[in-house]
Amino acid sequence: MAQDPVCKMTVDENTAEGKTEYKDKTYFFCSAGCKETFEKEPDKFTEESSGHEHSRS
Repeated sequence: MAQDPVCKMTVDENTAEGKTEYKDKTYFFCSAGCKETFEKEPDKFTEESSGHEHSRS
């Protein structure tokens, strides 16, 4: 199982509504809408490029 990087929904790789390759990694999506959102701004949804702290005070 994979996690949709946009909505965080669990997605079965075999039945995912969409998938895309970005920086040598495959991302799976629950819907065409999430795939489209990701493809517009992929860096916004990928951990390796976030460059910010995840904890908030």
